[in-house]
Amino acid sequence: MNALVQALRLRSASGGFLSDARTVTIAGGGLLAGAVLLAQGVSGQMAALLLIGGALGLVLYHAAFGFTSAWRVFIADRQGAGLRAQMLMLAVATLLFLPVLATGSLFGQPVVGAVAPVGVSLLVGAFMFGAGMQMGGGCASGTLFTAGGGNTRMWITLAAFIAGSVIATAHVPWWFAQPALPSISLLGTFGLEGALVLQLAIFAGIAGLTVVLERRRHGRLIAEGQTDRRGLARLISGPWPLVWGALGLAGLNFLTLGVAGHPWGITYGLTLWGAKIASGLGVDVAAWEFWTWPFHKNALAGSVFANTTSVMNFGIIAGALLAAGLAGRFAPSAPWRLPLRSILAAIIGGLLMGYGARLAFGCNIGAYFSGIASASLHGWVWFVAAMAGSVLGTRLRPLFGLAVERARPSGC
Repeated sequence: MNALVQALRLRSASGGFLSDARTVTIAGGGLLAGAVLLAQGVSGQMAALLLIGGALGLVLYHAAFGFTSAWRVFIADRQGAGLRAQMLMLAVATLLFLPVLATGSLFGQPVVGAVAPVGVSLLVGAFMFGAGMQMGGGCASGTLFTAGGGNTRMWITLAAFIAGSVIATAHVPWWFAQPALPSISLLGTFGLEGALVLQLAIFAGIAGLTVVLERRRHGRLIAEGQTDRRGLARLISGPWPLVWGALGLAGLNFLTLGVAGHPWGITYGLTLWGAKIASGLGVDVAAWEFWTWPFHKNALAGSVFANTTSVMNFGIIAGALLAAGLAGRFAPSAPWRLPLRSILAAIIGGLLMGYGARLAFGCNIGAYFSGIASASLHGWVWFVAAMAGSVLGTRLRPLFGLAVERARPSGC
């Protein structure tokens, strides 16, 4: 680790980089130490998932791979680079996921996709999430990696997200009792070849639509921002092209599927954190119906380090901190310098996202990314409903003094 830190202090001949050695040491050392402790005290699987989470945080930060602003700049200004990168990510993930899900095993262990029902709770929850992420300034993954990278406002959004998730568990049984179709897998309905062809055609269609609309608005495709960094310097300290981020996230989600036995998710870990905090404050969440269901009851009774999603979330935050250190950009601002309206939007947005994600069986990762990669109909319905919510959220942003971006999408 010390040798790496010393190496990172040097500028490369091609433009170079200068890292924050202390931040790199803390984040990198924390990830390695955490993996060792998990391997000894919990399992090798949890240690591996912590490191995968760290890699996800680094990829998200270096590629500034956000879902929130990618959707917002398309809605407001018809810039589609972020959406096209998401379609590439989903296409690669689909090609990796579906053959494995069709056989039911990977790396010698059983695997299942992210497949959920389509009903009222999904529609309402996804719409709430879409509106909330535009007001909060980040989606589930965006909130974690920008918070880990030192964005003070996103820690406010994250706290509200956690609170909203816990509040939702008090109402989830009622929402889940509302009208819904059963879980529908396109893989089960159309078979492997049919599901692959259908999904790849939709990805191509969406990407093509963004090209048409962007050229109609701007007369050309808007190029990504440029950087003087090249080669190893760019790989280590960023910024990365969106394509790198898309490929990295698809590969790491597939690795998660093999190690955890299920795709990448985020929000359940945040819900568990919130329930633990509420219990510590004297709230009897264990008596709520949601937390009496076997899986949730066991999760609440166990350690946050025994839950796969929770462990990966810790890894994402640490990985983003590491990436910020490598980029020399970790410089958190004081919370009292944030405008009051911006803080209010962060709280409202976080609450909407947390509550909505629980209703919708996941967020932009668990429902959208992993759901679509698993060929689940609910993933596509989530996408449509959340995009509609994002239209509303984008229109509400100016009321809170928040800009509507007209530049390359970022994480928040």
